[in-house]
Amino acid sequence: MPNLENKIAIVTGASMGIGKTISVSLAKQKAHVICLSRNEDRLRSVVAEIEQGNGNATFELCNVSDLSSVESCIKSIIEKYGKIDFLINNAGITKDSLLLRMSEEKWDSVINTNLKGAFNTIKTVSKYMIKNKSGKIINITSVVGLTGNAGQTNYAASKAGLIGLTKSAAKEMASRNISVNCIAPGYISTDMTDNLSEKVKEELIKRIPLGRIGNPEDIAHTVLFLCANETKYITGQTITVDGGMVMN
Repeated sequence: MPNLENKIAIVTGASMGIGKTISVSLAKQKAHVICLSRNEDRLRSVVAEIEQGNGNATFELCNVSDLSSVESCIKSIIEKYGKIDFLINNAGITKDSLLLRMSEEKWDSVINTNLKGAFNTIKTVSKYMIKNKSGKIINITSVVGLTGNAGQTNYAASKAGLIGLTKSAAKEMASRNISVNCIAPGYISTDMTDNLSEKVKEELIKRIPLGRIGNPEDIAHTVLFLCANETKYITGQTITVDGGMVMN
């Protein structure tokens, strides 16, 4: 595992699920983790857990879909720490519906959080990374952005857009020594999948060559891999972490 001592990492959507696990994992490798979300109580809990494990973390309240909120948040972070080494865009929501029944609100809400949110943070953070001529940006997309999924046109569009955003940003920022990559999780054990019936879980597992639903740690370990100095030659890539599901 990489030693991330003296590194400053921002994780959006850090209050629960995959984002929380990423934050804890980065802190275990000695990064100072700044946890972003709109839920103060959950953020306090995550930071407390990290500190109990002798890690370093703070939190900032931030609505990633609001550019002014992002700019204010990042300005505060720069004033406190002077730099940002890693940006992990994990914030995401679902509001599922069949296309013909999907409301404009459901479409806009998912696009604004999942795709515009990443645009807002990348646009804001990259200015400071460019100034330092160093940085790594990791966007958490989804295999649904590669394959599509019935009932999730808004979510699939946002995650596919995130892959395009990643590739374009990687080309723009490569000359400034900034890498931009995607991680595409498959089915991961979170609150959302835990609520699925056993029958549905069994059907999902049949589609996964490794024969299990993934854990949030599987995604966190891939984040650590991309944060390592040894992987600085990787950029513009989408790494699927799905137990082999997409290759089927």
